[in-house]
Amino acid sequence: MKTVGLGLHWNDLKLGDRFKTVGRTVTEADIVLFVGATGMTEVLFTNVEYLRTESSIKGRVAPAAMVYSLAEGLLIQSTMQGTGLAFLNMTLDVKGPTFAGDTIHVECEVIEIRPTSKGGRGLVRTRNEIKNQRGETAIVYTPLRMMKGRDA
Repeated sequence: MKTVGLGLHWNDLKLGDRFKTVGRTVTEADIVLFVGATGMTEVLFTNVEYLRTESSIKGRVAPAAMVYSLAEGLLIQSTMQGTGLAFLNMTLDVKGPTFAGDTIHVECEVIEIRPTSKGGRGLVRTRNEIKNQRGETAIVYTPLRMMKGRDA
């Protein structure tokens, strides 16, 4: 019997391949739990009165670290289950805020692929854009991952 939901193998990908994940709505509970778990008790994330009266950001804003983490979860569920071996590095650029109630998804493009010196593995870099339901880009990041090959 076939198992569904398994990840992509590095040697099945081609430069320029593009795909997107399903969406996920960021909730108030997500923000509260993330801030509590990480200790990110910045008033931007814990004080709605401050947001209403003092901040140039209006609305219940989510930490960018949380938004990135949610995006990684969406990608792991759909592209790396059983084939992701290591997260090696990345660049990350926050383009705009994400708020409670926004629905995010990730749009990916494969921008680098190469085999490792040890057989059965490859390095894959993607350009990932986290977008909201209005098509606005919240974060762009370019992770380099080691992935299992089909021949592994």
